[in-house]
Amino acid sequence: MKDWIPLALLPAIALIAVPLVPSTPTWLTLTVAGLAMGMMIFMMASGLTLVFGLMDVMNFAHGAFISVGAYAGASVLLAMKSSMQAPTFAGNLVAIVPGVAAAMALAGALGWFFERVVVRPVYGDHLKQILVTTGGLIVCEQLIHVVWGPDLIPLPRPASLTGSFLLGDAAIERYRMLAVVVGLVVFGSMSLVLNRTKLGLLIRAGVENIEMVESLGYRIRRLFVAVFVAGSALAGLGGIMWAMYQESLTATMGMQMMVVIFIVIIIGGLGSVGGCFVGALLVGLLANYVGYVAPKLALGSNILLMVLVLLWRPRGLYPVGK
Repeated sequence: MKDWIPLALLPAIALIAVPLVPSTPTWLTLTVAGLAMGMMIFMMASGLTLVFGLMDVMNFAHGAFISVGAYAGASVLLAMKSSMQAPTFAGNLVAIVPGVAAAMALAGALGWFFERVVVRPVYGDHLKQILVTTGGLIVCEQLIHVVWGPDLIPLPRPASLTGSFLLGDAAIERYRMLAVVVGLVVFGSMSLVLNRTKLGLLIRAGVENIEMVESLGYRIRRLFVAVFVAGSALAGLGGIMWAMYQESLTATMGMQMMVVIFIVIIIGGLGSVGGCFVGALLVGLLANYVGYVAPKLALGSNILLMVLVLLWRPRGLYPVGK
C-alpha cells in the first residue's frame, strides 16, 4: 500500500461530514460507529478477497461461513451465561475466547469441506463456481434451521461491553471500540504474515504467478487449502462479532452481508487485502454518515461509492496484477 491517495479518502469523507452533522460529539460518535462497522465488514470480507486473489474462486457460499460461525460462537456464549454476565471484562473473556474459538473452528472446518467437495471440481470455471457455491449457501442455511431452529436468536452482549462511555461530550459504545481494536489486530496480523514471512511470500507470489511458484517445487495446492480454511475462519470471526453487534442472529445473516462484502472487495481491488481494509472503512463511514443525514439514501450510498471508485480506478483502489 505505497499509494497513499486512496487512504486520503477516509479523512476526506470524515471532513465532508463535519458541516452536515449538527454537533461535533455526534460526528465523533458516528465516526467511531463507522470505523467499528468497517472493521467487522473487513473481518468478514478479508478471507474472501484473499481466496479470490490466490485461487481465483468466486465463492458465494462465503456467507454460510459467516452464519455458521455466528451460530457456533453464540451457542458457546449462551451456554456460558454466568461468565457473560460477569461485571469485569476479564470475567467476560472466559466466555468470549471459547466462543470466538468455536466460531472460527467450525467455520474453518466447513471451509475445508467446501474446498474439498464443492469447489475443487470446478476450479477454473467461474459460472459453475457461482452455481455450486450458491447452492451450498442455500443448503447450509437450511441445515442451520434444522440444527438451531428457524427463529431469530437473541444474543446479549457481555456485561462489560454494554453501554457507552463519554469521550468529551460524545457517547462511545464500548463494544464498537472493541470491534475497532479486534479489526486492527486482524489487519496487522494479516499484513505481518503476508509481508514478513515466507508463507506470505508464497501467497503473494501465488497471487501474481501460480505457475512460477509451482515450478520452484512448492506445493501451491496445499497452500490453497490452508488459505481457504483461514479465510473461512476469518468469516466465522466476523460472523460472531457481527452477531454481538446486532445482538441477534438469523440463518440469513451471512447472505444479507454478501452484497456489502462484494462491494467492499470490488472497491478495494479483487485479491487485495489492503484494498479490502480501506474499502471496508469507506463503506462503514459512508453508511453511518448518510444513514444519519439522509436515511432514505443509506441503502444506495455504498453502490454509489463503488461506481465512483470504479470510474476513477476501474480495477479498484489497490488492484492486484495478474
